[in-house]
Amino acid sequence: MLKEPSPQQHELEMVSLESLVPDNHLLRKIDQYIDFEFIRDRVRHLYCSNNGRPALDPVVLFKMLFLGYLFGIRSERQLVREIQVNVAYRWFLRFNLTDKIPDASTLSQNRRRRFQDSSIYQEIFDEIVLQAMGYDLVGGEVLYTDSTHLKANANKNKYDLKQAEEKVAAYLDSLEDAIEGDRKAQGKKPLKTKLS
Repeated sequence: MLKEPSPQQHELEMVSLESLVPDNHLLRKIDQYIDFEFIRDRVRHLYCSNNGRPALDPVVLFKMLFLGYLFGIRSERQLVREIQVNVAYRWFLRFNLTDKIPDASTLSQNRRRRFQDSSIYQEIFDEIVLQAMGYDLVGGEVLYTDSTHLKANANKNKYDLKQAEEKVAAYLDSLEDAIEGDRKAQGKKPLKTKLS
């Protein structure tokens, strides 16, 4: 007899995010060794202590950008969509399954306004790399790979070995380009650039 599926989307289940993220997941390894709490003190001078509405926790903000950089997500809107559905990302950011994920505009406005005229991105990135080097997770050398499969018409015994380097600023620029492209596609005016 063929069993009919029962609707399970509305059933309550007792589950923890801790049990849903595999033990060998990359984000578990990063979380085990890298302490992101230094970010709060590093950016404190960029926040007003007694005025305005409560801001998004800067640790969460930078961890979100870290996820985008780490997993090659080149759009803040796409990053927010990925965080909404990826349990490992939610676990890494300390969001519960029912927590609302910050809007993409919150990410971009903080990135464009609050941190634009500072070197804070590079400082935070450097500190994360230093922590990773302290645990021998990275060696301090730059390694980039491209997994595109192309049949090459080349001599395998003759080649030049070159290192290419991409800075954090390049990732932030690509986010900016994605925002401008999205605005143009929707017929909106470009965002004003901040004057120094």
